[in-house]
Amino acid sequence: MATIRILSGGAAQAVVEKLAVDFQRATGHEISAEFSAVGAMKEKLLAGEPADIMILTAALIDALIESGHVAPRSRADLGRVGTGVAVRAGTPIPNVSNAAALRGNILAATVIACPDPAFATAGKVVMAMLDKLGIAEEVLGRMKYFPNGYAAMRWLGNSSGMLEMGITQVTEILPNAAVALAGQLPADLQTKTIYAAGLVMNASQPYIAREFIARLTAPEAQPVLAAAGYEFSN
Repeated sequence: MATIRILSGGAAQAVVEKLAVDFQRATGHEISAEFSAVGAMKEKLLAGEPADIMILTAALIDALIESGHVAPRSRADLGRVGTGVAVRAGTPIPNVSNAAALRGNILAATVIACPDPAFATAGKVVMAMLDKLGIAEEVLGRMKYFPNGYAAMRWLGNSSGMLEMGITQVTEILPNAAVALAGQLPADLQTKTIYAAGLVMNASQPYIAREFIARLTAPEAQPVLAAAGYEFSN
């Protein structure tokens, strides 16, 4: 049986891991997946890392199609993902429902954990949000960057400090039982990102990879995607 190699942004980790189990049981084919910030995964592919499927932001998939690294017309959208605020489970839930409340709670935080904005979509959203709130310089010394949102949430869940928060994509918050979602960023500070899968041009198992992409983006997968934090167009 074949092994399908996936390079994916962390936003798809919970969904890929769940559907991979069903796929392997149904087909006998194995899924080997690596998850990190979308920018890091793109760079791995460009550096020659073997892969059959890329799961990144739709914009990055389009760029890889343009550059010839992902097969034309292979983009398949999973859904939209918003950015949210998390705290360690069992600690008080801050109000993040509007810009003023969010600003005050960020200023009160002792640590703000988030993905590295140099590579991660959510990290870029966080920095843009802090700029809009006018507090980017004020909280810079309390920012704690991680390779991806999963790593940030793992750290937050294992920490014991007071008034610590994490900000990353909702799909990287909900799967971690050690943290709690306080809420998504307010609409005027929010950027929702479409994530998509694409077939790598030199995939070693293109037909099996296409089958997994079809399962990942089929209507039957939407309950799994929704539970992980994905949103869909009406």
